[in-house]
Order: sequence, then C-alpha cells, then structure tokens
Amino acid sequence: MIGIAAQRLARAVPRVASRAVITRGMATEKQIWNQIQSTKNIQKITSSMKMVSAAKLKGDEARRLTAIAFNTWADALNGPPKLVEDATFEELPEKCLIVPLSSDKGLCGGINSFITRGTKTCIAALEAQGKSADVAIIGDKGRGQLRRVHGEYIKMSLTEVESPGNYTLAGAIASDLIASGAGDYDAVVIMYNAFTNKASYEQMYKVIKPFSGQGEDEPLLAYEFEPDTKSEVLVDLQEYLLTSQIYHSFMDGAASEQSARMTAMENASKNAGEMIESLTLQYNRARQSRITTELIEIISGASALED
Repeated sequence: MIGIAAQRLARAVPRVASRAVITRGMATEKQIWNQIQSTKNIQKITSSMKMVSAAKLKGDEARRLTAIAFNTWADALNGPPKLVEDATFEELPEKCLIVPLSSDKGLCGGINSFITRGTKTCIAALEAQGKSADVAIIGDKGRGQLRRVHGEYIKMSLTEVESPGNYTLAGAIASDLIASGAGDYDAVVIMYNAFTNKASYEQMYKVIKPFSGQGEDEPLLAYEFEPDTKSEVLVDLQEYLLTSQIYHSFMDGAASEQSARMTAMENASKNAGEMIESLTLQYNRARQSRITTELIEIISGASALED
C-alpha cells in the first residue's frame, strides 16, 4: 500500500508543479512546442514568398527596361524625373493633381509608406507656398494610409489594379484621369518608386504640364502642324504622354515592389529562424527542468520509504 501511495504521489507532484508554472504565466512545454511548429510553418511560407518574388522580379526587370526605352521621348517634353527626398516642390504650378502609385498588396517593406509620406510632404509644401493640390490615388494600401489624415484631398481612387500592368491598363487610367478633370489642373504630378537594384529603390516624381499657351508660350513651336489640326494633335499627344508616363511608372513600381517583398521575406525568414532557435533552447531547458524535478521527487520518495 505504501508503494502504491508513493507512485501516486510521484505522478501527482509534476501535475501540481505544471499548474503552478501556468499560474505564474510561464509557457508550458506543450505551448512552447506549438510555438516552434507555428514559427516553422511561417518560415516555410516566407521562404516560398521570397522565391516567388525573385522569379517575378526577373520578368519585371525585363518589362521595365522595355518601358524605359519606350518612354525616353517623354523626357524631352517634361524633363527627367526628380527625387522626392529633400525636394521643395517650388517648381510646381498653382494647382496640381498628385497621382501617387501604390500597391494593393502588403508584405513588401515600406514602398507604400514612402509614397504616402512623399505625398503628404508635397501637399504641405504646396500649402505653405499658397498653392493647392488634389490627390488621385492608385492602390488600396496608399488609399488606406492617405484617407486617415488627408481624406479631403482625395478626389479619385483606383484599387484592385492589375500588377505589373500593361500599356492598355495605363491608357485606361489616363482616360479616367482626364475624364475626371485632370485637364483643369496646371500640372499632373506622378509619384512612384523607381527601381535602382534588387536591394534599393528611390521615390521619384514626374511633372506633366498641359500643352496650352499662346504667343511665345505656345507649345511645340519648333514643329510644324497643319493649321486646322494642331489643337487636335495636342489633345491626343497630351493623353499619349500621360499614358506613357503612367506605364513607365507602373513598370518601375512593379519591379520595386517585388524587390522590396523579396527583401522583406528574406528578413522575415531570418527572424523566424532566430525565434526557432530561441524557442528550442527554452523548450530544452523546460524539459530538462521537468525531468530533473521528477528524478528528485522519485529519489526523495524512495528515500522516505526506506526511512
């Protein structure tokens, strides 16, 4: 009878100790093991997303190079893109329509935050200079970030935009912007992420001004037009220019998004590996402590029976 009582006591003490551990708020072995398995599953997902982004990036880089060659002519009309960082925006006219290009998906680092930050900076700079600005946001992530603090500036938003997009999509967006009154502004400002390499990207902006003016301010004076068709040609050229600039910005932004997602998933996989190592060490310590406690209790119970 005494032996049976000792065995029951030996089995009961670990359960009591386990309840005490839970009461103190410490994780049990089972909970730590579940955390390890969950973290391993997350690591598999992030590693897979990194490989998918790396494969997509190759195609986006090829499309970007094509878009650069296709869009070279636009720099002669509007000038090259400019860096958003440290920009004063003093060259912008009185009334501007800002078109930030963001993404509909997350898990891609800070590409959307950088674009919305640049948009907020531009709005603040224009207001300080006594100018006005409206926003036509492209992408769900950018819209969500901007409407919390600058919702009154948003006149138009486009979400669920196909990525990386194509020239037909860029033409449809340009048509929507013109139909929504883009021609009533003194300039359209496109903000986007410009791809540099697989590890970095920069925020740039393009200023697209309408072809209007008379006398010395008349556009494209160096070119000859038939007298009755110049106005029609300029209208078509304005839409074509806007479409071309949006298309190039789309390709640049798509490559930047995939490179940022690849880097973010690589960092996430690395952090998951470090967390697994830490949890494994914690699990082994808890297991060793439990086994040591059980051995001490068994030895103590046997010594008590001998006495």
